[in-house]
Amino acid sequence: MEQQLAAERPRFYSVAEVARMFGMSSMTLYRAIADGSFPAIRVRGRLIVPARAVEGMAEAAVVEGTVVDAARWVQGASR
Repeated sequence: MEQQLAAERPRFYSVAEVARMFGMSSMTLYRAIADGSFPAIRVRGRLIVPARAVEGMAEAAVVEGTVVDAARWVQGASR
């Protein structure tokens, strides 16, 4: 069952999808990506967000029981 759920989960999200999940505008998320405070992958001109990044931030917020700052999370994840 867990393998089936994992297979159904997307590996990447569009910027618009993540913005909707987080309740913010796409432009706000594009700015965060541009200034390096949110992880994304550029494929030619298109930006995609790894699902692991979204899930990792959510998990960190739950485990730590506090607000996770995306920019600090990105810095910590890149080590």
